[in-house]
Amino acid sequence: MSLLQVRRDRVTFRLAKPAVSGQVRLRLVAVSLVLAVVAFVLFCVGMTIGDVPLSVSDVLSAVFGGGDSGTGYIVRELRLPRALTGLLAGLAFGASGAVFQTITRNPLASPDMIGINAGAATAVVAGISFGFGGGLGTTTLGLLGGLLTGLLVYVLAWRRGTTGYRIILVGIGIFAMCTSLTDYLLSRAQITEAQASIGWLVGNLANRGWEHVVPLAVALAVLLPLVLALSRWMRTLQLGDDVAAGLGTPVQPVRLGLLLSGAGLVAFATASAGPVSFVALTAPQIAQRLARQASPPLTASALTGAVVVLGSDILARTITASPLPVGIVTGALGAPLLLWLLARANRSGSGG
Repeated sequence: MSLLQVRRDRVTFRLAKPAVSGQVRLRLVAVSLVLAVVAFVLFCVGMTIGDVPLSVSDVLSAVFGGGDSGTGYIVRELRLPRALTGLLAGLAFGASGAVFQTITRNPLASPDMIGINAGAATAVVAGISFGFGGGLGTTTLGLLGGLLTGLLVYVLAWRRGTTGYRIILVGIGIFAMCTSLTDYLLSRAQITEAQASIGWLVGNLANRGWEHVVPLAVALAVLLPLVLALSRWMRTLQLGDDVAAGLGTPVQPVRLGLLLSGAGLVAFATASAGPVSFVALTAPQIAQRLARQASPPLTASALTGAVVVLGSDILARTITASPLPVGIVTGALGAPLLLWLLARANRSGSGG
């Protein structure tokens, strides 16, 4: 026997065999579908831009193995890795931001603000400055730096458990320390080393190859399903630790799993594309308002992150004669939203 109820913008279903029940929010599904379409369009349009202009039909034909050999080489070897890196990094940043903002119950909490991006940046700059970056590579260094920073934040925030408030405070301190250390390393580095570091620090999709795409794709294939599996407890965590525990949520294991998964997502994305600023902060807030949800929706946040990165990359290559790093555009677009969130927090009495 099955039950199906439709109320306003949600559909509730309950099945007897198998014993499955759930709720589908129609607006959230519609928003996610629209975002997916927009992301696909931007993904295709981004590959038409370059020294050799192409049409969308040329790009699609080359992606699926058609067209002449010259166009196929340009698309599949030069432009497709860049577009895929932007798409996958945007998905990872958006999903990670939704995780951190949910478990801390703070719209200002994101990997940008609590030091994970900064930790990855410090590791990369240290590798370039001390000469061991060539062996490990910026991808590996960024990954290790981001993961270790996320774990350090959790350990330092532990006091018979962790809370979102302590994670934010410790994260801000770690962010300041990593930023200061990065600035010190840049001041001591040679000019060529400093230029190489700065080129990565602003967040850049230029010269991306399949070696950047494959690790990020594998990470998303592993970590996104894990985050989705843990997401059923994310809503109860927003009610507070005591209420969540009373509802049967294993608070600390879930929080640790979500924090490490979110840190893993942003670490792999940062390792591949650099610390693209403000995407993890803005994407969940945009998705939450589009879907009219009480908290950032995970899937819509990931898709919004992809739209933001791909759209910003197109702007970065078209608004000036010489292409800009994508991180400059996302920073320019994200800074006003950060100021608005701070002003809104102050008006609501939660801004300190």
